[in-house]
Amino acid sequence: MIHRIDDVIAVFDGVFAGPYRTCLVSGDDEPLYCPASDEHALHRIIFAHGFFASALHEVSHWCIAGERRRQLEDYGYWYEPDGRDAERQREFESVEVAPQALELLFSEACNRRFNVSVDNLGGPEVDRDAFAERVAARAARYRETGLPRRAAAFREALHAFYRRGLSREAAIDVGRESLQPT
Repeated sequence: MIHRIDDVIAVFDGVFAGPYRTCLVSGDDEPLYCPASDEHALHRIIFAHGFFASALHEVSHWCIAGERRRQLEDYGYWYEPDGRDAERQREFESVEVAPQALELLFSEACNRRFNVSVDNLGGPEVDRDAFAERVAARAARYRETGLPRRAAAFREALHAFYRRGLSREAAIDVGRESLQPT
């Protein structure tokens, strides 16, 4: 299966650009969420280096962020780069469990391997396996209790495109239908 970033961007934009005024953008360096402004009519989820996994990960953060947070750059959250001490790494992991669980589910929908990210190359040794278990447990809970509405719509659209083989347009329609109240 070919995983082209253009497909993920088109599916995301097709589902969310209209109702949520949000688009997915391939960036250069660090990922960033930028609310709409005078210069940009749409909110932008900018993911790193055109990486497929980065796109899915950044969308997962957007799917969790509430309306108020989506008005703030990077949702108003702190980010501390590589080299976090053990305490800051625990804080990082605690806020990353839910988004990485969604990323895992999005990766499954794309028929693509998922790897957790501890994102701390210069810091102390991290128990990657324990973190992966927490992410998997959270993904299992999402499967049981349901995903947030936007996450469910994106997952359904990805599944329609990558697993069911529907066209982009048909997959977008599936995602849009998932956004409708039941």
